[in-house]
Amino acid sequence: MSRIVLGVGGGVAAYKSALLLRALTERGHDVRVVPTASALRFVGAATFEALSGNPVSTEVWDDVPEVAHVRIGQTADLVLVNPATADLLARAASGRADDLLTATLLTAHCPVVFVPAMHTEMWLHPATQDNVATLRRRGAVVLPPAVGRLTGPDSGPGRLPEPADVAALAEVVLTAGAAALRPDLAGRRVLISAGGTREPLDPVRFLGNRSSGMQGWALARVAAARGAEVVLVAANVEVPAPFGVRVVPVGSAEELRTAMTAEAPSADVVVMAAAVADFRPGTVAASKLKKGSTGEPTSVDLVRNPDVLVELVAARPPGQQVVGFAAETGDAEGDVLSHARAKLARKGVDLLVVNDVSAGQVFGRADNEVTVLAADGTVTPLPAGRKDVVAAGVWDAVAAAATGSG
Repeated sequence: MSRIVLGVGGGVAAYKSALLLRALTERGHDVRVVPTASALRFVGAATFEALSGNPVSTEVWDDVPEVAHVRIGQTADLVLVNPATADLLARAASGRADDLLTATLLTAHCPVVFVPAMHTEMWLHPATQDNVATLRRRGAVVLPPAVGRLTGPDSGPGRLPEPADVAALAEVVLTAGAAALRPDLAGRRVLISAGGTREPLDPVRFLGNRSSGMQGWALARVAAARGAEVVLVAANVEVPAPFGVRVVPVGSAEELRTAMTAEAPSADVVVMAAAVADFRPGTVAASKLKKGSTGEPTSVDLVRNPDVLVELVAARPPGQQVVGFAAETGDAEGDVLSHARAKLARKGVDLLVVNDVSAGQVFGRADNEVTVLAADGTVTPLPAGRKDVVAAGVWDAVAAAATGSG
């Protein structure tokens, strides 16, 4: 169980901090909420105390014998400020200690994550950008804000990411440290495919696979947190998009091929995490195929789908990195890694992320364990962990491969 300090700034998005608190406690963490006085104008202390089981205070003068303004930060495993307003970022950057939260930030030896939320003009103001740069230079993680509806009719960058995204990224920092969310993808455009394609047999039925899209979602979420512009081509994944990510929904392998081909030329990194069907029915019935009918099939003829990954590699512009995924099982002809090495050579990708899916493991689960194979022969095992943590390891491998090729 990790000890998390949840700092809450005084913005209207503070209501989402109650949902984040619930998500963190449900993951088994001990959370102490330290709001600003302004935050309590939006969400009362009783709500935070009921959800966390811990006392809530804004002042350094409360519970003086505990020396809370020192002890809370000293004993935390993570300080997570959600939302971080423009004022709070400014006070943190200047080293102020005029309430319990800013004092806690000065005494924390653990990773600190700020989740900004404010109007677009405030986020883009040079003063705020300077404060963000200062905090990042000191080792804090400052996530990029989401883009969307703000207070009133306004819309743009400055929206608070959804609690599920923040909770997932908090797990990354708790497991892998603040460096796992460093902004090393800023200015880069990333294209990711996720989910599983469905090949129609008739208006009702299809040939599909068991991919949930969760690992692709995690790759997109972590890439956005690390500053990338992310496009996610999603095959039959019906969950909310990660913050800061543009989603292109597709159904079949041909639709995925069309979307990836259109988006790939302008991408710096292409990641093919989707499970693309190797075959599709040769014909699609115009009406439902029924048992006992004159149209009842005795067999289904299959035709080979195009190899989208090979096509992307062949057409990639200079400098683009291409990452493939391989869901493999061992058989009489070889083990998982031997099959993966052959696929790496056959596909011509820079990196291949290898999943052992024997006995149905990985699909639909929160955890994953992969091995990353590089074209230069480097083998990087990533230990079992939540898929967002694995995603951070994959992006580390992408960064290392880019450095090695440069």
